[in-house]
Amino acid sequence: MSSKYFLSADDCTPKKIFPGVDIYTAAGEKMMLSVVKFEPRAVVELHQHEHEQCGILISGELTFTVGEETRVLHPGDMWRIPGDIPHTCFAGDESVTALDIFAPVREDYL
Repeated sequence: MSSKYFLSADDCTPKKIFPGVDIYTAAGEKMMLSVVKFEPRAVVELHQHEHEQCGILISGELTFTVGEETRVLHPGDMWRIPGDIPHTCFAGDESVTALDIFAPVREDYL
């Protein structure tokens, strides 16, 4: 049931951003939120972008590298990545769900 203010999961078409990694996105004018679903052992390759990015791990285990720092994240752990900082992450042996917030909107994810 899509409206001006609300979306259902059925309104969000998944987009594959890396092999085994799909996103479901809602965007406003200046920011966007993506539910990110990883298959076990899926990898988000090293990349960077101009957008600020914050997120929280909902389920599973995610090894995340931002700049020179690497952490193993568990549900409830969060990250904040300034624009133009290289980062990568990979899922453990189970599927992973995370939330990512970007500002400004990543047009390539729509």
